[in-house]
Amino acid sequence: MQLEVLSRPAKGATQKVPLLFVHGAYVGAWCWEENFLDWFAARGFPSYAVSLRGHGRSAGREQLNDFSLADYAEDVARAAVRLPRPPVLIGHSMGALVVQKCLERVAVGGSGPLGAAPALVLACPVPAYGLLPSSFSLAFTRPALFAGLNAVASGGRASPQVLGEALFAALPGPEQLERCYRRMQGESRRALLDMSGWGLPSPWRGRRPPTLVLGAGKDVLIPAATAQGTARLLGSEFRLLPGLGHALMLDAGWRAAAESIAEWLEAQVL
Repeated sequence: MQLEVLSRPAKGATQKVPLLFVHGAYVGAWCWEENFLDWFAARGFPSYAVSLRGHGRSAGREQLNDFSLADYAEDVARAAVRLPRPPVLIGHSMGALVVQKCLERVAVGGSGPLGAAPALVLACPVPAYGLLPSSFSLAFTRPALFAGLNAVASGGRASPQVLGEALFAALPGPEQLERCYRRMQGESRRALLDMSGWGLPSPWRGRRPPTLVLGAGKDVLIPAATAQGTARLLGSEFRLLPGLGHALMLDAGWRAAAESIAEWLEAQVL
């Protein structure tokens, strides 16, 4: 199955470890292209972003509802094997679960580029126990937002305003909001079931490379306290980004997230 992989070559004489970015639900690799790919490439990191099958310009859109988190993990493995050396895996939201599913896949089937991944970054990760607790909380605290998002999960469309409220700390300008809205897409119903409890990764399986977990202080979908719980479960470092919403790579303060990741990677001597 053909996969879209966006890339930016590293700038400068000294190239650092490659980065492979994995997007969350309802989007594609384009979400990393807006800001992150060029920013990290300018700092010496060869930067790549994969569109999981059925997303972006990857094949499989007509079969989208059949795809599982395990299928998405296979896509990440296929993208990683093309790179010159094992990459740091950086997953956002659903993509953070996919990254953890990659390590589970390695534990079952051997090593390869994912087994040698030098580090992981999990940004606003869907927790290991799934989406249901966060969904119930959102239903009680933000019922209108919950209804709009539920319509999207059922194959419908939400308004740009609902999208903005869900993803950003504050509503962006109308041009950016409309641009993101046009590029949003459906998500696999099977993957959504997996995230609700049917196909969650087992965090105790497989090796545990150094891992950074990021929580966004204005995230209404995966609250920062939930992200911190993921860090505790994994025994990982946690960093809070106070002024950012769920889509931290697109939010107005995205540089704070990028700088936090880069600083952590440098501290790992990667």
